Amino acid sequence: MKLARRLNAIKPSATLALNARAKALAASGKDVVVLAAGEPDFDTPEFVKQAAIEALRTGFTKYTATAGMPELREAVCRKLEKDNGLKYAPDQVVVTAGGKQSLYNCFQALLDEGDEVIVFAPYWVSYPDMVHLAGGTPVIVPTREEDGYAPDPAAIKRALTPRTRAIVLNSPANPTGAVYSRATLEGIADAVRGHDCILVTDDMYEKLLYTGQPFLNIGNVAPDLVPRLLVSNGLSKSHAMTGWRLGYAAGPKALISGMQLVQDQSTSNASSITQKAALAALNGPTDTITAMVNEYRERRDLFVAGLNAIPGIRCRLPEGAFYAMADVRALLGRTYKGKPLTDSLQLSETLLNDFLVAAVPGDPFGAPGYIRMSFVTSREVLQKGLTRLRDFVAALG
Repeated sequence: MKLARRLNAIKPSATLALNARAKALAASGKDVVVLAAGEPDFDTPEFVKQAAIEALRTGFTKYTATAGMPELREAVCRKLEKDNGLKYAPDQVVVTAGGKQSLYNCFQALLDEGDEVIVFAPYWVSYPDMVHLAGGTPVIVPTREEDGYAPDPAAIKRALTPRTRAIVLNSPANPTGAVYSRATLEGIADAVRGHDCILVTDDMYEKLLYTGQPFLNIGNVAPDLVPRLLVSNGLSKSHAMTGWRLGYAAGPKALISGMQLVQDQSTSNASSITQKAALAALNGPTDTITAMVNEYRERRDLFVAGLNAIPGIRCRLPEGAFYAMADVRALLGRTYKGKPLTDSLQLSETLLNDFLVAAVPGDPFGAPGYIRMSFVTSREVLQKGLTRLRDFVAALG
């Protein structure tokens, strides 16, 4: 069957594919250490679940407005003003089926064929492909681990062209866990002043911070850029609601209207029941978030220290999110069962097939020579993963 040409540029999600393989192995009885998933292992807070149950009991099971329930959009506005110092009206907010949909709709509404979007590497695997699906061209600007993965303003200026429609910012970042400092955000802001591109900021990991400093959005350090800022966020990570599929975006009214139009003709509204749960989450207590972040901080410290104790593996301490981006370049070129390891894809395959450790290769993130591992699992499982990684390195020639 002949399919659309635009699919030729699209690759399956490496994280979803590897996680599916790991789950299939586990289902067959294998003792797999799954370090691939970007999914909290905490349960959704009970008060959020109860709100969904109440929605079912009272028959709140019909369509809502495409952009979301008015009271939920108002709650998003209150959250953005209280937590982020950003003021939006409800008609500048659209509720989506997950944060991913808000980004996808943004590019569909914003891009024409050949328009460019600047993406910083390492990047979340979906950014370039979402741009491709909208007919755009992702322009990859590398960042360096030794700089804390902070984008270089001079590199941004070189990448900007008359076709640049947007720049994607993600802090705390997937896959690196890097958090942009005030100085970094000010440098980005200085680089884009004088250009009319949209700033798309993916704040999904906003609550997962280990720095002791408050979260900063670029709008906080450059208020003059807020009129062309799109904030994408959701409840998947902060409230352990990955399967509920609830995201939102706030930004310029024209862009939000365009995103709503895309949603009108694709999915329509996010689940009505999930919207009621999200309303409870946004209006409810935050003690579950605090407990989760404290636990992840301790797991991070344990896991990263363990990684750095393995010869040939080096890992920077992430300041946010829940991923360890480990440098395994010193292992490449060494042999396993008589065959040289050529890249992180092959290394990850070997880890999964022979050592039952699921770690995502860095290549799909624009980071060859690295592997991404999440520490959203028990300390016992993390220790087991470290033991198997040590066994793997010991088996190399």
